Amino acid sequence: MLQKDMTRFSPAFLKSRLSLNPPAPEPPAGLQPAGVLAPIFFTDDEAHLLFTKRTLTVRDHRGQISFPGGVKSPGDPHLLATALRETREEIGLDPEKVKVLGSLTPLATVTGYWITAFVGLIPYPYDFHLNSREVKRLILLPLEGFCEPRRWSSGDYTYKDKTIPVCYWKYRRTVIWGATARLLLDFLHRLGENPFPGDEDAPCVD
Repeated sequence: MLQKDMTRFSPAFLKSRLSLNPPAPEPPAGLQPAGVLAPIFFTDDEAHLLFTKRTLTVRDHRGQISFPGGVKSPGDPHLLATALRETREEIGLDPEKVKVLGSLTPLATVTGYWITAFVGLIPYPYDFHLNSREVKRLILLPLEGFCEPRRWSSGDYTYKDKTIPVCYWKYRRTVIWGATARLLLDFLHRLGENPFPGDEDAPCVD
């Protein structure tokens, strides 16, 4: 069973484990800075994460499960603004309804992005409005389910003739991998969880 008692992941506990400091480093040369929001909400006292299932018409990461967000635009003062703007554009979530709890470690992807994720508490239920060009549907999953080692695995992935190790989280027909899986593992590590027992650094690079 995927859902469990979530009282140990209270909003106060989550905030105590996250921090907006120190400031995120500048992206390495050649990578596009991007900001994403890891929306978290509570229902029946259980913490859940919200993901988007991307359409097959977007430029990159077609059909993948990811957090809402996108590339920084010239008008964005910082990457948090990027994450909130893109989230509103993708799923219709009002930025003023988001209580930012903290940020995760930025990461580079083989597809050329430098991603900074911000964890934000959102209201639920909420009248989401999906951008049909970018988002096929929303996926809502309990946080506890990501703490189970048996749902995690790793394997090789080839992108433009380069083979790299990647991590996967699987539950029934739902698969989360690549950069989103890495962000999840960083989040879990900050919460004191490690789905790869005995290996502090998960065997994945994208």
